[in-house]
Amino acid sequence: MPNSVTRIGLISDTHGLLRKETLEALLGSELIIHAGDVGKPEILEELRKIAPVVAVRGNVDTEPWAKALPETAVAEVGATLIYVLHDVNALDLNPATSGFHIVVSGHSHKPAKTEREGVLYINPGSAGPRRFQLPVTVARLNLGQVPYEVEFVDLEALGTN
Repeated sequence: MPNSVTRIGLISDTHGLLRKETLEALLGSELIIHAGDVGKPEILEELRKIAPVVAVRGNVDTEPWAKALPETAVAEVGATLIYVLHDVNALDLNPATSGFHIVVSGHSHKPAKTEREGVLYINPGSAGPRRFQLPVTVARLNLGQVPYEVEFVDLEALGTN
């Protein structure tokens, strides 16, 4: 990815549902990272209309089309290395010693941002069908400043405007 990319859309757990609010929230992204449980290949096709997409396979991505998706991916954005996987509990490397700055994962459906050993861990939450009482969200990552800015977007709030 070129050094000029600073706005990254983060999405996970669409489970085959791509809301119009999701597309609105990700407009302006220069790269989109999908952290798995895509559900349908059309989801990635629609996201690619906005920006290039890096996507990994989640535990519900068992159909033949999904076999082409890797279980993990690396997005190199300028000098920033981003490690992508579906379930952070399956992480089998130390991101800090491996040179990663950011880890993006999904699976839990819970939007979260934490930092450990200088590595930013982001879960954009779930953009698909509502589960339990969890919010329906995506995230926007801005690499144009340090510390990196992470904004969670409540898709249901967008739909009420």
